[in-house]
Amino acid sequence: MSYQSINTITTDTFLPNVSVVIPIYNCETDLPELVNCLFAQTYPKELVEYLLVDNNSSDRTFELLQQAADISPILIRVFSENKIQSSYAARNTGIRAANSQIIAFTDADCRPQPEWLKLLVAPFVNNDVVIVAGEITALPGNSLLEKFAENQQTLSQKHTLNHKFCPYGQTANLAIRRQALEKVGLFRPYLTTGGDADICWRIQQENIGHLEFATEAIVKHRHRTTLKELQSQWRRYGHSNRYLHELYGVELMRDITLKECSYRLARWLFKELPKESIKSLAGKTHLIDLFKTPIGILTARARTVGQREAKLPQQAKIIETL
Repeated sequence: MSYQSINTITTDTFLPNVSVVIPIYNCETDLPELVNCLFAQTYPKELVEYLLVDNNSSDRTFELLQQAADISPILIRVFSENKIQSSYAARNTGIRAANSQIIAFTDADCRPQPEWLKLLVAPFVNNDVVIVAGEITALPGNSLLEKFAENQQTLSQKHTLNHKFCPYGQTANLAIRRQALEKVGLFRPYLTTGGDADICWRIQQENIGHLEFATEAIVKHRHRTTLKELQSQWRRYGHSNRYLHELYGVELMRDITLKECSYRLARWLFKELPKESIKSLAGKTHLIDLFKTPIGILTARARTVGQREAKLPQQAKIIETL
């Protein structure tokens, strides 16, 4: 299967009602910026409802959500999903409460740009379109790890939309027709990662419509700043690989052994690093290029560990329905 890339579409005459679902967990520091981004959307405010679903936060998230809803000039509806600790379960709670035929998704640590919703919804003017993915770019970062991830476009939808098995969009920037969810079901509530691929694949396998890529519908996302966070991110990618393998027979990523890591690290230390250091002193390369190999080894190894240790829970096979 393939997807079509869309740059810009005029939306002046196509302005359907939209429900935006955002799962939230312990994000009190992110909420002010997120809400400001929702305020700044250029899509007609009277046509949008924002369903913010707290997923059993232990900080002041739920209280702050209620405060934001009380004083907001836009329609913010606050919900709780306290039974299942999963962003997919929280999204399902939002979907069930949604009043619109088009349901958009983003995350609490994302920053939707002002034209985001307008451009994300635009491709639905074509009745054959049932899924639209927008692009995910990096928020400005100062650390080496942030700059590395930005250089590699780690979170870009271009990677998932070119998946060997079937294209899919990440829920950080995604919209789906309600009728598709009525046919294939909601997210798997007990799945902890890989649910965005799963729901996109289930919809496409039913041949009820197309997936399109709205390249200019942009959400910005903050990259990881510490090695621990980076390892956790890539270990989760490994879990996702394993889960999708068990659900769909998707080919697993090649394991990176400790012996291979040691060889590549030694090669970098004694061959690549001296060469790149000279280029750097001459202003012919960036600092991140000096450390591209060891960071790449770290992420590849974390993904291998995640893929090996993961096993799909039996409950994760459950698909909830509308």
